[in-house]
Amino acid sequence: MLQKFKSFQFVEGRDTPENPGPTVPAGGHTFGPGFSISWQNGPLGRGPSRREPNGAFVETIIAATMDRLQFYQDSPFACQANQEVIDLLRDALSILDERTKEREARAVEGTHSV
Repeated sequence: MLQKFKSFQFVEGRDTPENPGPTVPAGGHTFGPGFSISWQNGPLGRGPSRREPNGAFVETIIAATMDRLQFYQDSPFACQANQEVIDLLRDALSILDERTKEREARAVEGTHSV
């Protein structure tokens, strides 16, 4: 059952005369019944100046969702639909991992560079 939730997404920068340039995604908060997510705010940086995360990454939330569905699969509630969703989420994690590897290969992972 899909429950209502609220999201507040933050951006860095404003495309104004005082602060020219594009806005980029920053942190935010998403919450609903039984959950509250504070998203990573800002880049982690690279090399010796790399910082610890200050919020959740999409990959972590996908993995937590997979964990919960696997819990169902290991119970009398196992079903084909749950397995299909687990497989699709595994594919999503793989795609996001490939994106990270590609960004790392270009030395832009951990930055706001595109």
